[in-house]
Amino acid sequence: ADQLAHRIAVLHDGQIAAEGTADELKRLIPGGHVRLRFADPAAYRAAASALRETTRDDESLTLRLPTNGSQRELRAILDQLDSAGVEAAELTVHTPDLDDVFFALTSGTHQMEEAAR
Repeated sequence: ADQLAHRIAVLHDGQIAAEGTADELKRLIPGGHVRLRFADPAAYRAAASALRETTRDDESLTLRLPTNGSQRELRAILDQLDSAGVEAAELTVHTPDLDDVFFALTSGTHQMEEAAR
């Protein structure tokens, strides 16, 4: 559907829960994030101090930051790491896909149904 459809409708209980282009539907769903993994515990701690709104995984030396995945936000994250003198061993970006959209809109959460309207 992502590649073939111009417009997509998500049905829930026989009703259209949301419709639009794939990109429009994906923007309805929160959950995009950047994942930073560090090889060095000191770099991990420095990055955790330098970056805001992180979810920490001390065991895997991984930080997760909410983001929309835009170039501007990625650049800001990298600039903050550079300013702190920290380098991540690995950086990955996750943006919601159509599966995430479907599950969020049909899982029965009233909040996502209201956001779609």
